[in-house]
Amino acid sequence: MLAVLGEKRRAFLSFLEKRVGRKDLAEDVLQDAFARSLDKVPLEGEESAVAWFYRALRNAVVDHYRRNGANDRALATLARELEEQVEPDLDERNAVCRCVSRLSETLKPEYAAALRRIDVDGVPVQDYAAEAGITANNAGVRVFRARQALRKRVVRWCGSCAERGCIDCTCGEPGSTGCAHS
Repeated sequence: MLAVLGEKRRAFLSFLEKRVGRKDLAEDVLQDAFARSLDKVPLEGEESAVAWFYRALRNAVVDHYRRNGANDRALATLARELEEQVEPDLDERNAVCRCVSRLSETLKPEYAAALRRIDVDGVPVQDYAAEAGITANNAGVRVFRARQALRKRVVRWCGSCAERGCIDCTCGEPGSTGCAHS
């Protein structure tokens, strides 16, 4: 029966191309349908196997459009979220914990450099890795560990300010020995 289905490949491909609109998509759907159906092909007769496979192809087309619809809805939701997201103004960004910058200087030099290049300067991890002469994976681990170390220091130094997001934090002001809000 598989040989019969193989002989009808062009007809199946034509059937799919009319429904999905592109030859490359039709190829993908056909290959997926073949892969899913190999162990389910009825063994009775050639005609029933071909008819059965056309039903499988119709279902594969429906699945294809469902998946694309779900992807389109997810992308539309993400686009809406990104449009609604408001970038904090400069005053608000500057009001965020003044001591973070000072505390980042107490990290290991390679951690401080990773945070400065990736989080402050906005350099992609892969570009930073090339600059530092390390792999992208190593750079990702480095910046992850640097963020963890900085987070611990901010929590230790700022106390309750860190819990509130360090807005209007006075910890880093001259003469301060820690969080004024504690």
